[in-house]
Amino acid sequence: MGRSGLRVSEIGVSTTNPDAVTRFLEEGGTLLDVSPASAPALAPVNPRDLVISAQIGVDPSQPVGQRVDCSRRALLGQLDDLLRGLGLEHVDLLSAGHFDPRTPPEEVADTLRWAVETGRARYAGVRGYRGWQLAVTPGMTAVHHEYSLLKRGAEEELFPAAGHLGTGVIAENPSAHGLLTGDSSPEAQAYTGSTARTVVDAVDTAGEGLGVSPASVALAWVLGRVDAVMVEAAEPADVARAVAAAATRVPRAIDRALDDVSRVG
Repeated sequence: MGRSGLRVSEIGVSTTNPDAVTRFLEEGGTLLDVSPASAPALAPVNPRDLVISAQIGVDPSQPVGQRVDCSRRALLGQLDDLLRGLGLEHVDLLSAGHFDPRTPPEEVADTLRWAVETGRARYAGVRGYRGWQLAVTPGMTAVHHEYSLLKRGAEEELFPAAGHLGTGVIAENPSAHGLLTGDSSPEAQAYTGSTARTVVDAVDTAGEGLGVSPASVALAWVLGRVDAVMVEAAEPADVARAVAAAATRVPRAIDRALDDVSRVG
C-alpha cells in the first residue's frame, strides 16, 4: 500500500454478511472494510487473517452539517466505541472518514498517529480527501476515494499528491453505482448523460470482445491505476464475481480506448 509495508489484496470487500466474509477468505482476499454493524460478519473468522479497515469521524445519525467531526475528542471516542462493538483490540487501517474544515489537519494526523502508537491501529489513512487536503495531513498510508470510468476527478490532483507522498490509493465505487455493469441503483442518476451512455456502451463492447462481463472490464480498468479496489458484497456470490473480475486483463489497446472515450466532455 503506497510506500508502506502494508500488504492487502487487490480486491477489498465491504459487507455485514458472515458468509460473504468466509467466502472472501477462501478466495484469498484480505482487505475487509468494517463498520459498527460488522460484528456478526467477523464472528466466524479469525480477524488476524484479515486486514481490517475502518473509518471514524463521520456520524450519519447527526443532522446535515454536523455529521463530520474529526476533532481528537470525537475521533478517539468513536474509535473506542468501534473497537468495543466489534470485539477487537485494534484495526489495521484506521481512516478519518471526511475532511473536517473545522479541525486543524495536524490535529487529525496527530490523533491517528496516536492511535497507531498506542496499538489501537496499525496504519492511518483518510477518505474522500482532495490532493491538497492529503498533502496537509502528513503520514497517511492510504486514501480511499471514488474512482471509475465515469468519475475520474481523482486523477487531476489526488493521484499526483498520493504518488508524491507515497500514499496508497483505494478506489471505491468502481461500477459508478452499477451504471457500468447494467445493475444501476438510484444513485447512478448522478452520472446520466451523453458521455455516460458512450462510456457504458464502450464497456459493454469491450466485455463482448473479451468474453467477460462489463463489471470485469470496469473493475480491471480501475485496478490498473490504484493499489486496491473496494466493492460492496451483500452475498458470497458478489465476492466470487469481484474476485473473478480482478483476474481480467484488459489489452493495452482496449485500455487506451476506454481511457480516451471516458475523457469525452
